[in-house]
Amino acid sequence: MFAVTDTTTSERFPLYTRANVGEVFPDPVTPLTRGTYLWESEIGWRQAYERMGAFELDEFPDDEFCILGVAGGYCYLNASVMRLFGERAPGMSWKVIDEQFFGAQPGIPDYVEQPGDVRPDLSAMLEETIGWVFAQSSINDLDRLTDHRHRTIELRSNRPDHTEMSDLELWELTQSYLPFHRELFSEHLFVSTLASVPVGVISGVAEAVGRPDLILPLMAGVGDVDSAEPSYAMWALSRLDPSGDEFSSGFDRFLFEYGSRGPNEWEGRSPTWETDPNLALVAIDRMRAAPESADPRAHQAERAAEREVAAATLLSMVEGDPETYGQLAAAISCSVAWLPARERTKTNNIRLIQEFRMPFRELGRRYVDREVFDEIEDFGFVLAEEHEELFGPTPERLTERIRERRGRHEELASKIPQFVFVGESTDPATWESRSDNTSTPLAGGESIQGFPGCPGVSEGRARVVLDSHDPMALEPGDVLVAPITDPSWTPLFVPAGGVVVDVGAALSHAIIVSRELGIPCVVSATDATRRIPDGALVRVDGNTGTVTVLEMP
Repeated sequence: MFAVTDTTTSERFPLYTRANVGEVFPDPVTPLTRGTYLWESEIGWRQAYERMGAFELDEFPDDEFCILGVAGGYCYLNASVMRLFGERAPGMSWKVIDEQFFGAQPGIPDYVEQPGDVRPDLSAMLEETIGWVFAQSSINDLDRLTDHRHRTIELRSNRPDHTEMSDLELWELTQSYLPFHRELFSEHLFVSTLASVPVGVISGVAEAVGRPDLILPLMAGVGDVDSAEPSYAMWALSRLDPSGDEFSSGFDRFLFEYGSRGPNEWEGRSPTWETDPNLALVAIDRMRAAPESADPRAHQAERAAEREVAAATLLSMVEGDPETYGQLAAAISCSVAWLPARERTKTNNIRLIQEFRMPFRELGRRYVDREVFDEIEDFGFVLAEEHEELFGPTPERLTERIRERRGRHEELASKIPQFVFVGESTDPATWESRSDNTSTPLAGGESIQGFPGCPGVSEGRARVVLDSHDPMALEPGDVLVAPITDPSWTPLFVPAGGVVVDVGAALSHAIIVSRELGIPCVVSATDATRRIPDGALVRVDGNTGTVTVLEMP
């Protein structure tokens, strides 16, 4: 074990990747996260797979992580398990899963069938589930999402006054949320996995008829994408006088509705727009300089119109094949439900994590006052089993342990984690430092190839932004070049002329949101933040996934 958070890895399912999960947990996870809702997420994921018929629960170990894992302090996804879902699902494959969820993964081995992988009984159950997927045509058809949304909003509306609660009451409040987190995360994985079904059908038909250019337009402009909603609200605020009462009251409403969002928002120790409103104010300020033509709602309407045209075009090309036509029509129809549903389930989870975070922040404030913690966020470095000691007569005994863990966390955060490993990860001491740049920068005329995200071509000055906290160099029309994107980055898409991301795949956050906002986007452009010179004039081709340096800075 290289960190106190590290878990065992699976012998049955040995392939682990940072792809996709690197957007969720870009930094090392804290002991608190690992010991509380990360485990609940593991169990919820298993329950989602059982619910859809892909796996039986006894295929996973009882008391050890498997689908999720932590190595060198960083969270990993078990790609072996997700690939096996693709192999068991009728009409899918491990390659489809790789393309939709992981994108480019240098050095990853091909899938090799193992004993127990082929399960006709489970494939038959999955076939029934997939049939149900095609029957949903609106996000409102997915009743659990609506219920979860109402319940998480109610928790925020009825939040108790944490300052009036005892330390133990605050702890018990956080623990009371864990069963609901398991339920929400299970729904998130159920929906996220099944969202790949219509995408796979649309992609397969478009490729078969020689029109892969229609794939991206058919996944854009679907509407009801929760993670795009803060950008719409921020845009409206950016049109107001920041010193006026209308802005002040509007921003208060914004924080109530979207305050749970922020960088690395799945991690309880991280700041959010509610805990640090300046994070949101900076993004609004960047929008303020953008012209009216950058209005994200107008772009969304344009993408919706393009989607209608693309759908009609692709359907017309298979009119002579009734079976394919019917399947394609069903996939296009149900994608309007499943693509935004993925972001809805994520938003529900993030709202609950905020309610988990806020009591801990009150505890952190108290223990700073008592000189047990050095900073409020030190609550993240307390192990779940240490809470009795924390609330006992000598909590100061934890202080040095917490400092050591914080130091180790900072040390690991300075490293670039191994992207893919089989069995066991390498020692983090051998990982490259983030401050080292061994990648060869692009020269004028050279290109980097990534994965097409949102259609369109744009040219602008590349602005390499490594932290969504500090986007001040980004001007309207610039091309945002980022290492990862989570919803804290989304508002920066609005003034940008294009977006380029180091990682990502067809169902990654950057693609879903850029498609909704109509911003040309390329993801899985490996080492783009290290290879594209800041200030260079670049062309982003969201149709082909190519980023070209036109002029050096």
